[in-house]
Amino acid sequence: MAKITTSTLLKMKQQGEKISTITAYDASFAQLFDQAGIHAILIGDSLGMVLQGRDDTLPVTIDHMVYHTECVKRGVEDTLIIGDMPFMTYATTEQALTNATKLMQAGASMVKMEGGTWLASTIKALVERGIPVCAHLGLTPQSVNVFGGFKVQGRSEEHAKVMIEDAQALEAAGAQLLVLECIPAPLGKAISEAVSIPTIGIGAGKDTDGQILVMHDALGISCSYMPKFSRNFIKETGDIKKAIELYISEVSEGNFPGKEHIFK
Repeated sequence: MAKITTSTLLKMKQQGEKISTITAYDASFAQLFDQAGIHAILIGDSLGMVLQGRDDTLPVTIDHMVYHTECVKRGVEDTLIIGDMPFMTYATTEQALTNATKLMQAGASMVKMEGGTWLASTIKALVERGIPVCAHLGLTPQSVNVFGGFKVQGRSEEHAKVMIEDAQALEAAGAQLLVLECIPAPLGKAISEAVSIPTIGIGAGKDTDGQILVMHDALGISCSYMPKFSRNFIKETGDIKKAIELYISEVSEGNFPGKEHIFK
């Protein structure tokens, strides 16, 4: 597999090829996923829940993210690496520049941030200084206390309209990738058609340009519960590498997510 870049993912969207993404937090799993042919790996602040046993992602620090990004980088040859910016590490543009630099120097190829139009000036500043950005809309876990829990977003016509406008503003600011989490499938389709950058869905329907899963969910080892939008691929294969290869194949062929995994 040739080295994956943001240009690779953009070309895949333009050609109608689906993008497969998964989280990883260490060199061993990162190497296995890389060898299986995954297109992108996100070192997610989800590590707060699946590795540290927290109730949410808020306690995760930039030092945690730097450490795990360094670990993942050592296991990867071709896959694009995305480093998550944790809670309150990009409240100001100055903070974002400082902390994004740490993730890039640790081995990330781009950084991910949660938020709408208010992030536009920060994204513009990062991109101008050579730091690619993946934006994140919908259920943004760092705002769980504002939402009142982990709930599907964008169900009202007004909220859906705002989310489409946010997506377009983030693209205009320079974001090169967009994660859409826990939104109705029709909205996932509408946003994907409204922007020219690739969209990566998690509980956002099958019409996004790609999919992402938390590795613990895809491998059936999450300690709490299995989200509606996930699927236990290792249960079907009995082998970790085969499970990831099946995930990639099912995304590529449009078989995942199925009707049972989406929100209407």
